Amino acid sequence: QVLPVESGGGSVQAGGSLRLSCVTSGYKIIPTRMGWFRQAPGKEREGVAAILTGGGNTYYADSVKGRFTISQDNAKTTVYLQMNSLKPEDTAMYYCAAAYGFAPWYSTKNYPYWGQGTQVTVSS
Repeated sequence: QVLPVESGGGSVQAGGSLRLSCVTSGYKIIPTRMGWFRQAPGKEREGVAAILTGGGNTYYADSVKGRFTISQDNAKTTVYLQMNSLKPEDTAMYYCAAAYGFAPWYSTKNYPYWGQGTQVTVSS
């Protein structure tokens, strides 16, 4: 069973930075696509960023472009989300997700494997 595990969340003041990590295990073939999603209280889960593990193509939500960077390590076992210039509206539970194949990166329906999430809280 493919299992992503997130870490790196925490509390930070507006303007600060955090780096989230996602280590994925349990696979025989490296997932094709890794995504970061977030869900704030009372809101739907939304796509933040994604990376195609083969070619390294990256995708971002408009709300985080220029502030967040998704990357992977050389072994492609760990995916990172560097979050800079954080805003209070970035406060949410952040989830890492894995998938095989090619599909719209921003839809939760296109990711069958999910981590438990890590909380990010940004205070003003």
